[in-house]
Amino acid sequence: MKQRSEVKGRARALALCLAVCAGIGTPVSVVMAQESAAPQMVVPNFAALVKRYGPAVVNISVTHEVAQMGIQLPPGVEPGNPLAPFLARRVIGNREEVSLGSGFIVSADGYILTNRHVVGDAATVVVKLTDKREFTGKVVGADALSDVALVKIDASDLPVVVTGNPERTDVGDWVMAIGSPYGFANTVTSGIVSAKSRSLPGEAYIPFIQTDVPINPGNSGGPLFDLSGHVIAINSMIYSKTGGYQGLSFAIPIDVALDVKDQLLRTGHVSRGRLGVALQEVSQALARSFGLPKPDGALISVVEPDGPGAQAGLQPGDVVLAVNGREVGDTADLLTTVAKIKPGQTADLLVWRSGTATNVSVTVGELESNSGSATATQTPPRLGVTVRPLTPLEQQKVGVDHGLLIQQVTGRAASVGLKAGDIVLSVNGTPVTTITQLADQLRQARGNAALLIQRGTTRQYLPIDLGPSQG
Repeated sequence: MKQRSEVKGRARALALCLAVCAGIGTPVSVVMAQESAAPQMVVPNFAALVKRYGPAVVNISVTHEVAQMGIQLPPGVEPGNPLAPFLARRVIGNREEVSLGSGFIVSADGYILTNRHVVGDAATVVVKLTDKREFTGKVVGADALSDVALVKIDASDLPVVVTGNPERTDVGDWVMAIGSPYGFANTVTSGIVSAKSRSLPGEAYIPFIQTDVPINPGNSGGPLFDLSGHVIAINSMIYSKTGGYQGLSFAIPIDVALDVKDQLLRTGHVSRGRLGVALQEVSQALARSFGLPKPDGALISVVEPDGPGAQAGLQPGDVVLAVNGREVGDTADLLTTVAKIKPGQTADLLVWRSGTATNVSVTVGELESNSGSATATQTPPRLGVTVRPLTPLEQQKVGVDHGLLIQQVTGRAASVGLKAGDIVLSVNGTPVTTITQLADQLRQARGNAALLIQRGTTRQYLPIDLGPSQG
């Protein structure tokens, strides 16, 4: 019987093969058998997660006092009058502006995480819960470099989220967001993780999680959940040419945000490690010229005099391959790794120099992320320039009462014509006096910004594409 069955099986297989080869096609029964053997993809149901953790997501509305600059003409002088440019005078006033965002409760006694660009420079912060209760929020602290802020409301026994480990989330995993896009509170959207440790222009210290979750203005500050219901990131930015969702969303890993929260509660500010060097990527051509087996690592182009790197003996042309045994893939990898090291601690660097690997021990310095002093020099996110505030003497010399002096220009800023020595006066019509104000305006810009600059005695607007914008 067994032999007869095997013979029949071979005969059926042969007949099927002949039928396919002759163009007759595969029988329906065989197709169904093949389909039933294929793995079935099951779309997750997020309803249980929303019911359990949705009440811990809040709507945040913020009122800002926004400065605005305008031109005032004397009575009777029309804008078309040839003398108008000589008779006009600049006026600066204030107006109230209301913006919306999201946040989530991380402790039952009222601490809430959100984005700094949601609550930065807020006159008032109103937090609304899903049960329609409203509270006046206090901004405990904010960190410009990570775009994370901590808000406190006077309440107790609040629902809270559970935070997870972003490292356990893989590319392709399903994720869910809850937020208030365009003011529609507690809107749920879902998608998958598109990439991890994504470096964005001007945001080198944050290893973003990229998703295709629909994120729009108002989602900023809201949580990104994994399928276990754990918050793995804060939705922060989108890449868009229109200001709306176009399939590219970026979120700040929750471990980065929790570190900021803990430091704000402990000391009131956030400190990070720094080497005191300027970096550039290692291309294939550079790797060949340096004798590197592959284009990995971070190339040191400039060493700050008397900085931590200089004191340790780092040199221009060194390529940092590893920090404390952890391999360095690119410049963003080096910056984020060093930033996590406590200032004053020692970092062991594996450096490629003159064709050989050598070890260099560096005492890590402190990166000041919130400095607003007149002598501070910083690179605002997403722009590609190094700026500092004007001194009172410089303001008097060029005839302005505000502005930021551009000292170095790279990337997209150089491509649109910005130059060292230019003075940035405003972004999208809002005057800027401090580096923090400039960074805030750039974060709020929806993909594009118009910069009013003064070059010598003339002024002009320069449009610039900023890439990803805040959600």
